[in-house]
Amino acid sequence: MLYKVAKPILFRMDPEKAHHLVIDGLHSAGRVPGIPAMMRSLYGVKECPELAVDVFGLHFPHPVGLAAGLDKNAKAVDMFANMGFGFAEVGTVTPKGQAGNELPRLFRLPPDEALVNRMGFNNEGTAAMAQRLADGKKRSIPIAVNIGKNKSTPNELAHEDYRACIKALYTYGDFFVVNISSPNTPDLRALQHGDELRLLLSTVMEEMRSQAKANGGAVKPVLVKIAPDMTNEQLAYTVETIAASGVNGIIASNTTLSREGLRHPHASETGGLSGRPLKERSTEVIRKVYRLTGGKLPIIGSGGIFTADDAYDKIRAGASLVEIYTAYIYRGPVLLRELTYGMKALLHRDGYHTIADAVGADHR
Repeated sequence: MLYKVAKPILFRMDPEKAHHLVIDGLHSAGRVPGIPAMMRSLYGVKECPELAVDVFGLHFPHPVGLAAGLDKNAKAVDMFANMGFGFAEVGTVTPKGQAGNELPRLFRLPPDEALVNRMGFNNEGTAAMAQRLADGKKRSIPIAVNIGKNKSTPNELAHEDYRACIKALYTYGDFFVVNISSPNTPDLRALQHGDELRLLLSTVMEEMRSQAKANGGAVKPVLVKIAPDMTNEQLAYTVETIAASGVNGIIASNTTLSREGLRHPHASETGGLSGRPLKERSTEVIRKVYRLTGGKLPIIGSGGIFTADDAYDKIRAGASLVEIYTAYIYRGPVLLRELTYGMKALLHRDGYHTIADAVGADHR
């Protein structure tokens, strides 16, 4: 009800201004006594054994998380936990804060239920994020930190930016996501291939082991987020390199450069497309990654999830967890209950006892 009232107002605003208004509003609201409990009452999702997921050595109350990009600076992460998410990904964060690309850089495509963005990793940097995550709260859901390189850093030195992010934020994240697939930082997607990818991932894993040794405990999980626009040959080579690096999983996928089938005039805007048009392609990438890895490398599915069937299709294709972003903008926080309750019904329909039983079911 609250979002039904707010959405028309927000959609009359510039998309990025509306974005900042919501995130800053949630940040402030989280400090007001009674508001977090009210949000849990309105939108929270109760944990149930059927939907709980244990993967990467972490426990997830249910498989639906928040994708990176909405909470770039970890301002509202605690409120997103109160509003029903099973996990949340913050960032993308870079070692130094940066302004990102020129405005305007975020566009709604309502008839297509999509967004186009060319944000360019705008964020406040690792120091600001570390300060926000260091408040000592025991969070109720796993938090992933999505890391990237500064725009000014050449690709041959990109690995050092990812190392710097891990050094600054290791103690605050439950797992880490290496973002090499945004289309909005020049040449970033080149890091998905060849020697640059091997160097990057070997540096990341070396630093993760170093931090684990310094801080105690097991090495925290690392995932790599890939683009949906690779050829089959490129995807196979990239997945082979990722699997050989020792990382713990893959997120499939980031935004796409494709504009096939779009109706809104903003389709001509430069940037990455997210939302409903990405649904089929991202599910196909999940299916291919699952086949290429024999189901041995866990996958988080992302792209075009608007309904429980959309999420369940990605689970059956091979995803252990899924993420949403664009659908949350269009549908609001009630979406979490719709997805989780719907997936529970789909599990019962198919005779599965837990969500884990359905992972990769299309391949059996």
